[in-house]
Amino acid sequence: MAQPENTAIDVVICDKSPLVLSGLTHILTSDGRFNLVATASDGERFLEAVDRFCFDIGIVGWDMPYVDGRGVLQTLRERENPPRVVVYTGNPEPGIPRQVMQLGGAGFCSKSEVPERLVEMLIAVNEGRMVFPFMDMRKGAADPLATLTVREHELLLSLVRGSTNAQIAGYLDISLNTVKFHLKNLYGKLEVSNRAQAVARYLKNQSRM
Repeated sequence: MAQPENTAIDVVICDKSPLVLSGLTHILTSDGRFNLVATASDGERFLEAVDRFCFDIGIVGWDMPYVDGRGVLQTLRERENPPRVVVYTGNPEPGIPRQVMQLGGAGFCSKSEVPERLVEMLIAVNEGRMVFPFMDMRKGAADPLATLTVREHELLLSLVRGSTNAQIAGYLDISLNTVKFHLKNLYGKLEVSNRAQAVARYLKNQSRM
């Protein structure tokens, strides 16, 4: 619901970059239309802020430790009356805006845009609008492998090689829990339920090339 006139928009910022957090903090605290409630350095802390505070909009990065932007949106889909989320990222992967929309995000803004563009987007989202770059929705049935992140591609290739979760954690230098988290996202994007099906999907795709 849009805020009454002259009421500040409550915002929480979440980004892995201290520089981005500092820059956005300065922009929002200098603008009387916004009230900065909190900042977070990863998706896990952002979700903690959702539990602790009542706010209108979350500005959330896409590539973050522990819980990434996709994980944040997936979790919020299970919450009642969650804040609206604008994904703000420098990741150039063309499939991300579509994923954000499909997962219930309210907007997508590239870090290549001028800061004023993000501010305009926050105002629009608070007014109940969704703000996304142009997307050809006829391409909705595109190959899901094209939506994978670099890390998810690495994990998929590891599955194809027959690596165990422990082996993947070892050579990617990440924890087992992080491996499981990435695999969950990977399976979701490929619309499969286990590693065997993920490998089969990859091999089927390769046979078409």
